Amino acid sequence: MNAPFAPVTGAVRLVDLADPGEVARLELFTARHPQATPFHRPAWFVSVARATGNHALALVEERQGEIVAFLPLDAIHSPVFGRLLASSGFAVGGGLLTREGADSRAIFAALEELALRRSCPAIELRGGVLPEAGRGWTLKTESHCNFARPLAADDEAQLLDVPRKQRAEVRKALANDLDVEVGTSARDRAAHYAVFAESYRNLGTPVFPQRLLGSVLDAFGDDADVLTVRHQGRAVASVITLYHRGAAMPYWGGGTQEARRLRANDRMYFELMLHARRRGCTVFDFGRSKTGSGAYHFKRNWGFEPEPLTYAAWTAPGAARREADPTSSKLSLQIRLWQRLPLAVANRLGPLIARGIG
Repeated sequence: MNAPFAPVTGAVRLVDLADPGEVARLELFTARHPQATPFHRPAWFVSVARATGNHALALVEERQGEIVAFLPLDAIHSPVFGRLLASSGFAVGGGLLTREGADSRAIFAALEELALRRSCPAIELRGGVLPEAGRGWTLKTESHCNFARPLAADDEAQLLDVPRKQRAEVRKALANDLDVEVGTSARDRAAHYAVFAESYRNLGTPVFPQRLLGSVLDAFGDDADVLTVRHQGRAVASVITLYHRGAAMPYWGGGTQEARRLRANDRMYFELMLHARRRGCTVFDFGRSKTGSGAYHFKRNWGFEPEPLTYAAWTAPGAARREADPTSSKLSLQIRLWQRLPLAVANRLGPLIARGIG
């Protein structure tokens, strides 16, 4: 099942990601493509695969030596959730990018064959050009929404841009004894992971490996940073943000139990908006949330309007549908049990499980 991949057509092939020249071609293609996201970049999907012990793959279609279609992939294996090809793994975006002359049907046919050859009974495409429903493919619309809006012209305008009720919470946060730091040093990373791990345990979710977060920071360089809110020297809220084409995209963030009383999360996101504008950003992309979830309503409270997303999923003939949705009733008991684990135990076990969630 893991034999070398044979292209469906002469124009569709797997990229050799060990070749720096090939990786540079993909980075250039994504840099020029208007629909590309940070999660299409090799800096993302290659880095996260390496950090989680999974495998990065890339399908391309070429015409006269030029790339006309590109699909980044992470081949993810989990003893709990099974095998998956995701575009892109550990991301809220990805999927197929095409230019004029591309044959998306050839790419999807090659993708299905690749999944079968690698014994992956499931595929997830999180954006991009999507296949038609049928032949194992299903489309999910409105299960998740994205939230983005322009940044205001200055600090005061940014505060006034927040709806009145949430603005009152931000003013209270600004009055609290909180300090804000931004950077990517070992101190910044350690503070972030301590907060992030506690936040995930409290949510009942296995935390990602620390090397996953660090590898993304390393790969993105100046296009990523860590903003941390401290109270009396102790980190209480922290977020890793990606910067892409004038948009600030807070991605991995969280707060401790103490953060709620201090309104540290409110301070964190408001300060990030100010920091993003000073970096030259014009858009704040709050990212995706499951429709109707607590995070969904939190972002609406900030004045962001939901934009429904459509994802595609494929299940191999005869295979059971993959279930890794933390909000499903099937996983609710496991979530409650995880929330009761001592933090040290959750931090030790979490990365072993989370590396396979994708």
